[in-house]
Amino acid sequence: MNDENSRIRRELRRFLRFGVVGIIGAVVDFGTFNLLANVLGVASLIASMLSFSAAVTSNFLWNRFWTYPDSRSKRLHQQVLQFAVVSAIGLAIRTPVFAFTEKPLVELSMNILPRLADFGLPMITLLKPDTLGSNLALALAIVIVLFWNFGVNRFWTYSDAE
Repeated sequence: MNDENSRIRRELRRFLRFGVVGIIGAVVDFGTFNLLANVLGVASLIASMLSFSAAVTSNFLWNRFWTYPDSRSKRLHQQVLQFAVVSAIGLAIRTPVFAFTEKPLVELSMNILPRLADFGLPMITLLKPDTLGSNLALALAIVIVLFWNFGVNRFWTYSDAE
């Protein structure tokens, strides 16, 4: 029973670290997306794919060295390849989620932002509906892909971790 409790605590600690890595990845993702889409004028779908790639790189490094430091029996290039495959499938899940939700969320933002400003939130008027809608679509896609990435990476990419 003690070994089981220890294993559960270890997995919980890993999941929490994975979550922190995910937050860092989300900052990289949102920052890169907004820089590309809203500052440099890159099309939002392309910006979403590029920001995903930047976040994946960050996430691999953090997960390899912090979340799964005991995962060393596999060669680095093997783990990179496995992580890349999982991430590519994650991108294939994320892209249609983003593409199909962006426009409705932009339209929803056009209706919500003026109402929020009426409730005494004048700072909300600084947001543009397309920016808010795109970021909401990106957040939804990130959350959906988070569960895919954790599960498959834990049991395939980092299967050698205790």
